[in-house]
Amino acid sequence: MKVFRKFSSVFWVANTLELFERWAWYGFFMLFANYLTGSSDAGGLEFTQAQKGLLMGVGTGILYFLPVLTGAIADRYGYKRVLVLAFIVYASAFLLLPLFSSFAAVFLMYLYLAAGAALFKPVISATVAKTTTPGTASIGFGIYYMMVNVGAFFGPVVTLLFNDDYRVVFHISAGVILLNLLLVCFYKEPGGRRPATGSLAATFKEIFGSMFSIVKDRRFILFLLIAAGFWTMYNQLFFTLPVFISQWVDTGALYDFFSCHIPFISEHYSPAPGVLDAEFVTNFDALYIILLQVVVSTVVMRMKPLKSMISGFLVCSIGMALTLSSQNVLFTLVAMLVFAIGEMAGSPKITEYIGAIAPADKKALYMGYSFIPIFLGNVFAGLISGSVYQGMSDKVMITREYAREQGLAIADGLSQGEYFNEVARQTGLSGRELTDLLWNTYSPSSIWIVVLVIGLAATLLLFLYDRYK
Repeated sequence: MKVFRKFSSVFWVANTLELFERWAWYGFFMLFANYLTGSSDAGGLEFTQAQKGLLMGVGTGILYFLPVLTGAIADRYGYKRVLVLAFIVYASAFLLLPLFSSFAAVFLMYLYLAAGAALFKPVISATVAKTTTPGTASIGFGIYYMMVNVGAFFGPVVTLLFNDDYRVVFHISAGVILLNLLLVCFYKEPGGRRPATGSLAATFKEIFGSMFSIVKDRRFILFLLIAAGFWTMYNQLFFTLPVFISQWVDTGALYDFFSCHIPFISEHYSPAPGVLDAEFVTNFDALYIILLQVVVSTVVMRMKPLKSMISGFLVCSIGMALTLSSQNVLFTLVAMLVFAIGEMAGSPKITEYIGAIAPADKKALYMGYSFIPIFLGNVFAGLISGSVYQGMSDKVMITREYAREQGLAIADGLSQGEYFNEVARQTGLSGRELTDLLWNTYSPSSIWIVVLVIGLAATLLLFLYDRYK
């Protein structure tokens, strides 16, 4: 407990803001892939997997690119001012997004939401960097990452109770952000810093000058590109896994367990008898991190950041590949535990590493650059979860292909759910039997190979980067 007393009140306020911001974000984001691609009779928008991949990949990617600019703006005009602006944009975006259903409109509103998140992100990570020392950085960023996952866990736990009306999901996230707008009153500029003054034009001139100076650091840029491979693999947790579980994994065993021991869960986190919400299952990743992050951070705190990252990348890659290889939900839960252990060892160390090498007067700028690999990882992850997943593993496309091969006559204008049920009816199979037939015939689990190769490539490149630095 002594180490916790070493952190200032600013550190704890920043982490509380992070917790609620992640609560709001993951409260909708964990459900977002299935919201975009789900059947209209279940409240989904019925976008294709390719459209989902483009929207989530590019939109979320831009979210993680903008901190390169917003971090420098925060350095100049003050962290607290930027936080207030971020929460205003954030809350309004959550209120507006569910009002639209066309692809173009949803895309534009998602970009507006991304702008609010981009204003927020570099400020908190820079605050953590400024309020920790070399002796407390590992635990400090471990606490920060645990707060991220406390929010990531409880956000979906709450919003899944209302996923029969997605408008309520977005409104809950808006309410949590408005709570942060009140809590920011307790935030103080770290180190008593005062925001600089000057015109916006002068600020952007300085920003792009600073950006150019960083681009010249080829070794740092190489590290960012390698980390992008890790984030491409990691983001399948949100882009692909909820859809994969919803389409292919038999959650009956887990449903029966909760029905027997914790009936509240089987009653409130189930879209149909014998089935658990895919997002509820995916959310076990955040639960594992809440329970184990401080333990893992304590174990790796004496490891050099790059060594810890290499180990984390490797374990994380194996775990994510395994989650996409089976229809057995218990196997999926074990694979997610493997993934979470790797995530806890590797992911916080990326931020710690960049925070350690950043100049003291440019912490937010460098922390802004720490989001560049996440930007690239989201864009590439969108391609994998979009066009690649659609071509290899999408149950909607596979069902249509099967219907064509069998010469089935299916009426036009059916929702995705109605189409699948009609194919099952015409073939004399139950929904579960048809799913198993498609699984065995078309091997949709082969997507795990793609994910594993990406993760292993990032691990090998980081090993070489560390060895020949």
